[in-house]
Order: sequence, then structure tokens, then C-alpha cells
Amino acid sequence: MSAISVCVIACNEETVLPRCLDALAWADEIVIVVDAKSHDRTETIARERAQRVEVRPYEGDIQQKRYCCELASHDWVFVVDPDEVVAPDLAREVQRAIGQASGTDAGFEVNRITYHLNRWIKHGDFYPDWKLRLYRRSRATWRGRNPHGRVEVDGSVRRLAGEIEHYSYVDLRDHIGRIQSFSDTAAREMFQRGRRVRCADLVFRPAARFLRAYLLKAGFLDGRPGFIIAVTTGFYVFLKYAKLWELERRHGRAAGPRPQQS
Repeated sequence: MSAISVCVIACNEETVLPRCLDALAWADEIVIVVDAKSHDRTETIARERAQRVEVRPYEGDIQQKRYCCELASHDWVFVVDPDEVVAPDLAREVQRAIGQASGTDAGFEVNRITYHLNRWIKHGDFYPDWKLRLYRRSRATWRGRNPHGRVEVDGSVRRLAGEIEHYSYVDLRDHIGRIQSFSDTAAREMFQRGRRVRCADLVFRPAARFLRAYLLKAGFLDGRPGFIIAVTTGFYVFLKYAKLWELERRHGRAAGPRPQQS
């Protein structure tokens, strides 16, 4: 059977990291890159459970994950976040998949289900949430823009049964805090690319995102939590463009050619 390295990046994750790592005991290797700004017991917990741990200044989600995967000893890598738990049935699927992978198989997508507002969210923008997390490192490239990068592979991609359990938010306050952080990063990225704010970005994009999450993707089937999540999703879109507008007002337009709209 092929060997596998699990790659994790972490910062101030002492409350969730043990649960994550305990569910990864089956892996041949666990590699953890700890953000240099982390000030709790994250590094200590990582060194107790992982085969390789490095502390590194945070340069962005894409850069951090790319670096972590480069440290892996094995070609097959499985990327897991500290607030996620790999369910036993998925762990078995992962091991079976890489053991039976053909020469054309370059990666596998796994579905992620989020626990938020006291229930598993099964609709809207949160679910299904297929992620390319298991792949051959030698045939993969990290792309995209922070804070949401993606992996592209040279070869076929299939989907696995089983789910990653995602415990992303402690409560709604934590959710809003993440939105603040992610919208900061997204606004800076857009500003550096020379993206300009239009009126439609502030008015129509947030509304469209809400309607997509709540109606088109049936977020209403998750009850009040589904409505709250759809509203916060639209709020994130509004906030990142509002912050981009603020950057334009504060610093003027970024230099460089106008890129394709995003």
C-alpha cells in the first residue's frame, strides 16, 4: 500500500488540534507548519503528535499550505485543517483509494460537512462542499488567491465516500470575526491586482450571494441557521467590496493594468 503524509497548518489551535490529530493516527506521517505568531500550546501539541513540525512566519494561506506540502516525505498528501476531523469511514476510503490508485489518478475530492449553530448544515453554500484534498504532490500545483487557494493536478480526479467533519466556528461571534479577517485579506488581494469597485459590487453581488445560498441551494431547509448563514455569506461579499472601496479612498487606485473582473 502507498504511504501518505497528512499536512496541517495551524495558528492558536490548541482547543481543536488534539481532536484533529487524534483522528489522523492512521497516517504514515503528519507534517504541521505552525504560524510564528501562534502564542498558545499549538506548537507543543503538534510536536507531541506529529512526525515533523516547523514554525514559519505566515505569508498567506496558499504559501503556507504549499510550503507544508513540500515538507512531506511521501508523494500522496492529504491536506487537513486543524478544525476538521477525518471520520473513520473516510480514513478507510483514503487508504483504499491510494492503495488502488491507477497511474492516471492524480487526486481525490472529499466532501466536507460543517457543524454550526448547534446543527449539521446540509444545504446552502456550506453543503455539499467538495474539496480536492488528497493528491499526488508531484503532479499538483497550488493556485488561486488568498484567503482561498486551490490545488490543480495533472491527471484524473475522483470523489471519495465519507466526509470531513468541519467544526469551523465556536459561535456566531466567531463566525463574524472570521468574516472580518477573510474580507480584509480578500480586499487587499483585489486592491493589489488593481480591481475597482463598482456600484453593482456593493448592491447586487451581496444580494445575489444571499439568494443563491438561501433559495437556489435550499439553505431554507436548514431552518433559522440556514437563514443566518445565508445573510452572513452575503455580508462577507458586501464587506470585502466595501473594504476595497475604503482602500481606494485611502490610498488611491493601485498601479498596473486593470485585470479581468472577479
